[in-house]
Amino acid sequence: MQNNAFLQSLFRKKLIETSEAIDHGHVDGSHPTSQLKRSLSVWDLTSLGVAAVIGAGIFSTVGTASFHGGPAVVWLFVITAVVCGISTACYAEFASKVPAAGSAYTYAYVSLGELIAWIIGWDLIMEYAIGNIAVAISWSSYFSRLLGTYGIHIPRFLTTDYVSAYRGFQQVTALTAGGQSLPDALAHVDAATASAYQAWSLAPKLAGVPFICNLPALGIVIAVTYVAYIGIREAKWTANAMVALKILVILMIIFVGAAYVHPENWVPFAPNGVGGVFKGVSAVFFAYIGFDAISTTAEECRNPQRDLPRAMFYSLGICTLLYSGIALVITGIVNYRNLAVADPLAFVFGASGANLPWMSAIVAVSAVVAMTSVLLVFQLGQPRIWMAMSRDRLLPKIFASIHPRYKTPWFSTLLTGVLVAIPALFMNMTEVTDLTSIGTLFAFLLVCGGTIRLHEDRRKLQALGAPAKPGARRAFHVPIIGSRVLMPLGFALAAGAVWYFNRDGFLALLDFGLPWDLLKEKLPLYGYLVGSVALLGGCLTWNLSLIPCLGLLSCGYLMTELGWTNWARFLIWLGIGLVIYFTYGRVRSALHEGASAGGVRR
Repeated sequence: MQNNAFLQSLFRKKLIETSEAIDHGHVDGSHPTSQLKRSLSVWDLTSLGVAAVIGAGIFSTVGTASFHGGPAVVWLFVITAVVCGISTACYAEFASKVPAAGSAYTYAYVSLGELIAWIIGWDLIMEYAIGNIAVAISWSSYFSRLLGTYGIHIPRFLTTDYVSAYRGFQQVTALTAGGQSLPDALAHVDAATASAYQAWSLAPKLAGVPFICNLPALGIVIAVTYVAYIGIREAKWTANAMVALKILVILMIIFVGAAYVHPENWVPFAPNGVGGVFKGVSAVFFAYIGFDAISTTAEECRNPQRDLPRAMFYSLGICTLLYSGIALVITGIVNYRNLAVADPLAFVFGASGANLPWMSAIVAVSAVVAMTSVLLVFQLGQPRIWMAMSRDRLLPKIFASIHPRYKTPWFSTLLTGVLVAIPALFMNMTEVTDLTSIGTLFAFLLVCGGTIRLHEDRRKLQALGAPAKPGARRAFHVPIIGSRVLMPLGFALAAGAVWYFNRDGFLALLDFGLPWDLLKEKLPLYGYLVGSVALLGGCLTWNLSLIPCLGLLSCGYLMTELGWTNWARFLIWLGIGLVIYFTYGRVRSALHEGASAGGVRR
């Protein structure tokens, strides 16, 4: 009995009505708390979504994806948009039914239970913080390059992270130890490695340790945190202005660049096949993360039930069109083999591409603006997730403290700034991009799982003839489509396509005699296949809702493309979160032992 009670306590749920009562002004449904300002319209929300999505991805990682996939990377943008679209539909249903702060964390709490809610909340902490660190690092690179065009040069040891500088120094030193002169060694490495070597060599030393940090990254995080701290209206106006500017610039890039496209660069369209296209999954998906940040502002929307779903779909559609246009233009101007650069848009309009220096300058300015807007939206999202977790007493109550004048979660906002600014001084861009993508996909996966549970509850109510709840008609609903027939058919078609187009890869999957270093890379895919078979069994047994099931399958597959190292880091992070939950959150939860009367659903 005790074991049964313990398990029930892990999966206790908030009622949707209780969630709204707590988050909209009543803790435990009893006494009022400070509320956030409701000032966001559907266009403000769409602007925030575009601000979050159009950033480092389109100005940086799109080059890496194009290098691996060639012009066919445009299909990867479309495929990723479809995956995000399925997840967006699930987010939209939750957002319209639970218009409260917390995003996927709150949605999991009302559908899957407290433990899953904690896991997804802990995951979102990583997603937003690591994502903003990556954006801050990329922003610093563009900003330093922009200053350089005006003759202002920041010392390299103040614009480089410690890890990159050390690796660059080691690589060049290895070449000189092999007999090459220093000039020859620098000529044999790429520009980024040469710059990293110089940063390490020229840096002042403190107690024998080079002083190397990314100072511009620190500065922009401080500035953006200040805007997020002083109010949602100020953040809204700032984001709207930056979004208008960067959309104008991106349209200019597409239409001006179209005149310099060489169609022969699109042949072959997929030079590295399907495998090459999907090598860019991490880079492309990193470009799309952020639309879920819209849902964290639910308590600041004028009409969240109507506007949140619309804004999610509007922002995703706008960004997909812009990304696809950019991908076609840059792979048409220069050959895809030359796009493995940190600033692909500036590169294609430089001397190696269209040779339009004035466009390169515009791209540099717009990149700085675009990534500033991404930082702003993420710095808005993270504190509101912490605020929601604190209201449920899974975190100390100070995380939910609202500033009496600015009506923002002041402590959470400041702490978010600190946790992003300090690592941005020293961390490496490559180390954080993949980790952000796996965290985001995991959040999407759990929201799709929660939607399946919502649909099962709705079916049960309909079978009992229960009347619809007030507001149910105006809420957004993902259509419930049975999967008992369609899912097995889809599995059969997918298996046939894999066997026909990639038979060797399928047979290689069955080779378990590989060394551990090679076999471990397949473990995520093995886990995915087991989970897919289990999901198929659920569809055959319970006729689960098809659309969120497709979301589970697509998000799960993209996660398998992110490599064993990222999985290991992600699982370690989740392990740390579980230790905190079982030692602090579980026993202090507002739902522990019925602390919120009527607010627990078992």
